[in-house]
Amino acid sequence: MKTLNIKFIALTLILLLTGANSYSQITKAEIIATGLTCSMCSNAINKQLKAFTEVDSISTDLNTNTFTVYFKKDNSLEPKVLKKAVEKAGFFVGSLVLTAKFHVDKIEDNTTLKVDDATYTFIDIKKPVAHAEGKYRVMDKGFVTQKEYKKLLKSYSKYPDYATENENDYYLKAL
Repeated sequence: MKTLNIKFIALTLILLLTGANSYSQITKAEIIATGLTCSMCSNAINKQLKAFTEVDSISTDLNTNTFTVYFKKDNSLEPKVLKKAVEKAGFFVGSLVLTAKFHVDKIEDNTTLKVDDATYTFIDIKKPVAHAEGKYRVMDKGFVTQKEYKKLLKSYSKYPDYATENENDYYLKAL
């Protein structure tokens, strides 16, 4: 009877550990918006970003059109939500850099990680990263300029799903 209980507990633990989704904590996002011409333009983006309850604070650099968004702890925002907020204000994302910690054993080139509805694929990883907060640039269409995206299509042809443009798939490059 004891061995049956031990086997049952061991099997339950294995199922729980292998069936769990990965967890990520995005603490900061640096958004470079394109198309801004005045401070009122940046105010429109600022209002859209502040509308999220997950946002703690925002700082703006008008010289570089950069919005640094700081998030509250344990948020579950995806990059597409930030992109849609900028586009709702009437502008486009030229660059998005996330500061995040992904709780996985090791992040290497072409590692795919599922977090809630989002799938993150890490590209151009030079040295493996694990359990550390890092900066990652989102390299998908809509998160880089159109001109840059055309160049990236050629250079990232070794990643077959890169050109599929699924809004829940994100390709991250470690900085």
